[in-house]
Amino acid sequence: METSALTKTSDQGTDFMPINGTDYIELYVGNSKQAAHFYKTAFGFQSLAYAGLETGLKDRESYVVVQDKIRLILTSPLKSGTKIGEHIDTHGDGVKVVALWVDDATYAYNAAMERGAKSYMEPQVEEDATGKVVRSGIYTYGETVHIFVERKDYDGVFLPGFKKWETPDYNPSSTGLKYVDHMVGNVDWNKMNHWVGFYENVLGFKNILSFDDKDISTEYTALMSKVMSNGNGRIKFPINEPAEGKKKSQVEEYLDFYEGEGVQHIAVATDDIIKTVRDLRSRGVEFLRVPDTYYEAVTDRVGKIDEDIAPLKELGILVDRDDEGYLLQIFTRPVEPRPTMFFEIIQRKGAQSFGKGNFKALFEAIEREQELRGTLH
Repeated sequence: METSALTKTSDQGTDFMPINGTDYIELYVGNSKQAAHFYKTAFGFQSLAYAGLETGLKDRESYVVVQDKIRLILTSPLKSGTKIGEHIDTHGDGVKVVALWVDDATYAYNAAMERGAKSYMEPQVEEDATGKVVRSGIYTYGETVHIFVERKDYDGVFLPGFKKWETPDYNPSSTGLKYVDHMVGNVDWNKMNHWVGFYENVLGFKNILSFDDKDISTEYTALMSKVMSNGNGRIKFPINEPAEGKKKSQVEEYLDFYEGEGVQHIAVATDDIIKTVRDLRSRGVEFLRVPDTYYEAVTDRVGKIDEDIAPLKELGILVDRDDEGYLLQIFTRPVEPRPTMFFEIIQRKGAQSFGKGNFKALFEAIEREQELRGTLH
């Protein structure tokens, strides 16, 4: 273990776990090829890389799609009785890996392990003709894992073991999605503070915002949330737990159907949310809707904004303001058969918050969906 590096960093009181950004997100899915085409067709991702039988893998197949700085791996098992298959059987399609781009994956692993992390993968060097990548990994909530990826000595298409995946006759245009803004985890009753402590102690994150059941509640349901951010602010992980309410909250519904803790939604940023949402809707992406009455008082609540209210109302885009500026956001309906994972599209016009002023309207929209599913009781 590189104890000298650990001691030096700890003594300085600096960010002992520097993270450059999100490297990739890996989803375990029932049909990786079809999922890859869904993300291309509906969300505007491009073909990037493939690993499977043709690259020497015998147990699984992975397709990688990319849009600007967002990389998704869609992975399926090729045989029965695999860990990937067991994961899908328990949780349905969902996020397994949130990979973090670091300068030194061995150091990151050792630093995390010294602070109490549970090992998922010891540091390993992966090489091909274009260079080498070092990866290591730790567990976080549920069966979700963080993999540290060090790729400074690599010039390949994605990772060693993958080959370029080309679909020259079918690459739908981008929908303007730029990067992962934040990712939200749903954890079990009374577990939020435990996982807040994990991110603080093991990864050096800070709790930058907290919402209790008074902030996030409707007549029927409630939840609590704390937002964790790394040292440079590039990684933000809000963590939700259920709170007592008259009926079953969205977090409880998630925990029931995912059968455990996991990633609830991926928020992706755009520079033009009106154009992006119009494009996504034209490709079949379905969004939650708030009542038109939401827009009657929106300018009274958030003040002057650059956008006209009419297209926001037409598309169902929400607006909120904080001390730094304002943001525009909208949420898809679940993108899997189970009412679990969904996407948020967000455009920040200075705001650094997460739409607290929209929580009530958003939760009521989710409750209407739960009512249709028969799970609000």
